[in-house]
Amino acid sequence: MSICEDSVICGDNCEVMRQWPDECVDLVVTSPPYDDLRTYGGHEWDFYGVAWNLARLLKQGGVIVWVMADQTKDGNETGTSMRQAIHVQKLGLLLHDTMIWHKPNALPLNNNRYEPAWEYVFIFSKGKPATWNPIREKSIDIGKLKGGTQIFRDGSRKQKWGNGKPVNETKVRQNLWQFPVGGGKTGHPAPFPSKMAAMHIQSWSKPGDTVLDPFAGSGTTLKAAKELGRRYVGIEVNPEYVEICRRRIAQEVLPLDNGDNQSATSG
Repeated sequence: MSICEDSVICGDNCEVMRQWPDECVDLVVTSPPYDDLRTYGGHEWDFYGVAWNLARLLKQGGVIVWVMADQTKDGNETGTSMRQAIHVQKLGLLLHDTMIWHKPNALPLNNNRYEPAWEYVFIFSKGKPATWNPIREKSIDIGKLKGGTQIFRDGSRKQKWGNGKPVNETKVRQNLWQFPVGGGKTGHPAPFPSKMAAMHIQSWSKPGDTVLDPFAGSGTTLKAAKELGRRYVGIEVNPEYVEICRRRIAQEVLPLDNGDNQSATSG
């Protein structure tokens, strides 16, 4: 059975994915339910089955963007995120980058610890990523001469002056990305920034590539993929969320630089 591009499929993601051929997906951008923080209609999911299927479906050079965090139970963080990352490595994928999604407006929990305001964004890849379109930002020291100190393994140092070249106006973004939570009403309980989804799609894929979200939620990843000229496939077990996905994807395509951080996949 071939993968059904430009569609949202209602069903169990493992059951759906196991029918697809190997290496048919270029990019996965998703935020799975984690640590029972949301019920999502009472549906459960199989991490090991999902991870195995995604590793199988990913093309050589393909990338998985996996947004994840940990619950604190009885004063102890679960560590689920790191265990998942290590398991995916055991499946043969690379942990290409560990990024951070900083939430400047995270809800205070008033516990006896500093307020949690971020989530992991693991970037897994099957070998070297086939596509890399880095998002750039304004440099701090524009016009100044490049320079710095290189420190070697033995502790020795060497002054480097960058051959007298000035600092460029822009540089590749650092791997801590800041996006607020919420701001829109999609009918889904867990907001996921649409601009963050779009920036990952821009970074790790090219027009015409197939982007999968196996936890489609309200369709944020799918909508962003469509707007950026990618083929999209979503799987969602909750029929109510499937209808939300289809309505949102059918909406008029809007520019992605409009500051829309409103909506959600599932995590």
